[in-house]
Amino acid sequence: MCADLWSFALSTYARPGVETVCLRLQEQGADVCLLLCGAWLEQRGAAFEPERMRTLQQLARPWQAQVIEPLRQLRVQWRAMAQQDEPLAALRERVKALELVAERQLLTRLEALAQAWPKGETTQQRWLEGLAAEDAANLDHDALQQLRVMITGT
Repeated sequence: MCADLWSFALSTYARPGVETVCLRLQEQGADVCLLLCGAWLEQRGAAFEPERMRTLQQLARPWQAQVIEPLRQLRVQWRAMAQQDEPLAALRERVKALELVAERQLLTRLEALAQAWPKGETTQQRWLEGLAAEDAANLDHDALQQLRVMITGT
């Protein structure tokens, strides 16, 4: 088990199939950083509480909207042009690296918020579903379940 959220996110994302499912959920509006945080909280045994969930969402939303999304949009917007423009391709890679730094910063902030929550509180966890609930109308619930199985094996 990874003690910190960033290490957990990296090791989880590297598992076969996880990146594909996460990107599919992201395209549907899910905040993958929040989903990975939810999976980390489940692994730690932090009890799901609606107030805790709202606190995480309130922290993540502005950072996603004001920092990560603009970087992601720019990177995606430049994808086609960068294939024929080497200097733009290099710049796009730098934007991609900044996007990763911004995601790491969000995960660090989420971890700091949740770090004090007791571990081992319960075995009945539903952080993934709770943190995805806001996007429930648009999300592929099979993909969310697939992500749960890939991460937890249950």
